[in-house]
Amino acid sequence: MTGRSGESRAAHTITLLTRPGCHLCDEARAVIERVAADLGVAWQERDITGSAEDLRAYSDMIPVTLIDGVQHDFWRVSEQRLRAALSAPRGPRVAGAAASPADQATVRRRSER
Repeated sequence: MTGRSGESRAAHTITLLTRPGCHLCDEARAVIERVAADLGVAWQERDITGSAEDLRAYSDMIPVTLIDGVQHDFWRVSEQRLRAALSAPRGPRVAGAAASPADQATVRRRSER
């Protein structure tokens, strides 16, 4: 995909984690739809009630925004912060960056100690 500036942004993917009845999810979806359309970035939505792992990791933080599988925001989506993150080139994963919900929960638990 190509953004308005002609730069390739296909390397980034946004995932919005939601659940039924979540009013904040509606607000987050609107921001993500707008930014993804402007920048030509693919995005998907995933209902956490379909996965016990997602429920354990994210139930208190919905909606959650992931960029390339890494948690970016929760509760509210900052349009400015999302645009900045998506404008950065996708580089190699940072050592210790969590990709799966279970890994992210582990990282959060470790940082709380």
